[in-house]
Amino acid sequence: MDAAALKQSWSLVAAHGDQVPLYFYSTLFLTHPETRQMFPTDMAGQRDRLVTALGHIVSHVDQVDRLVGFLQQLGADHRKFAVRAEHYPAIGEALLATVRHFLGEAWTDELARDWADAYGLVAQVMTEGAQAAEAVHPPWWVAEIVGHERRTFDVAVLTLRPQYLLPFTPGQSIGVSHPAVRSWRYYSPANAPRADGTLELHVRAAPGGAVSSRLVYGCAVGDRIHLAAPVGDRLTLWSAGSGDLLLLAGGTGWAPVKALVEQIAAEGSGRKVDLYVGARSRGEFYDSEAIDKLASSSPWLTVTYAVGSDFRRPGEVVHVVDRALADGDWRSRHVYVCGSDEMVGHAVTTLTEAGYHAGQLHHEGLGKHWYGPAWRTAVQQASAADISGGVR
Repeated sequence: MDAAALKQSWSLVAAHGDQVPLYFYSTLFLTHPETRQMFPTDMAGQRDRLVTALGHIVSHVDQVDRLVGFLQQLGADHRKFAVRAEHYPAIGEALLATVRHFLGEAWTDELARDWADAYGLVAQVMTEGAQAAEAVHPPWWVAEIVGHERRTFDVAVLTLRPQYLLPFTPGQSIGVSHPAVRSWRYYSPANAPRADGTLELHVRAAPGGAVSSRLVYGCAVGDRIHLAAPVGDRLTLWSAGSGDLLLLAGGTGWAPVKALVEQIAAEGSGRKVDLYVGARSRGEFYDSEAIDKLASSSPWLTVTYAVGSDFRRPGEVVHVVDRALADGDWRSRHVYVCGSDEMVGHAVTTLTEAGYHAGQLHHEGLGKHWYGPAWRTAVQQASAADISGGVR
């Protein structure tokens, strides 16, 4: 299997942009119409997610040993889309047909064999992951909404009660879907595990977001939604040991940070924690009552609010990371950053330039085109391995 040829061919295909997923899905649905039910009614939000992710992973198949755990988890996670073993050949056929179409005369018999072998290996590992997960947990949980509070125009706090226990670790994300919408969105619970099994979600309605808009504007107490198994470990506390922490949260990125603070409080570890919570305006601190309550009951926790804009300083933007760095030197601590891609990207860049090393910075991978943290993390790891001297 020529890994270099796979990567080069995928880069040529990806250069065609939106035409690639359009051709892929057209081919898949025409040749295997039974697969259409696995995807949202409105495909605008789906776009290039599946085909781009598959193409990227297949073209990095030379690193499959590093990606086995990710692919197994991905196979287990895709059960929530009703993906079964018999669907993988259909998806593979459409993927190879798409690559062949856009490569044109550059498509060779050797390349065809390499792509078929690479996809076959990926599909095998994902299938095995799905089969192993069958004995552990269901494709999804049904959960009842037992609390629904609109905190701002576009932010709601939901309390959910799954039909039976959904185990998770603070900092992980769970898939969320409404039965009327064949789409999934990932959210981090805003609480440490509770005795009654309930979960708290902080949801901001994203423009055009089918799931988030439904959760904020179209749901009420008593409604039922679907939850998928937790994924991701980059925001969990295990890798930070028992040292002191700096927590940076922006917007609804406060949710996983709140869960971490609750976990620290329950553990009674005695570590010192400084928390900076940022928002674009004072009115967007939608959970300040809970934040202040945690601060008043936790002597080891110091909370600072950072307002992004001030009418007294038009045009000036204050980033939460800049406020934290202005207040002190935190290079002896592990730093957790949660928020939008833009907020996290700026914070990580700023901290790196200030001398903080990658091992002490904890955040989910960036990228809005992936299904969730598992996609983003794996793709970043694959890219990093490639840049650092992988097979070319």
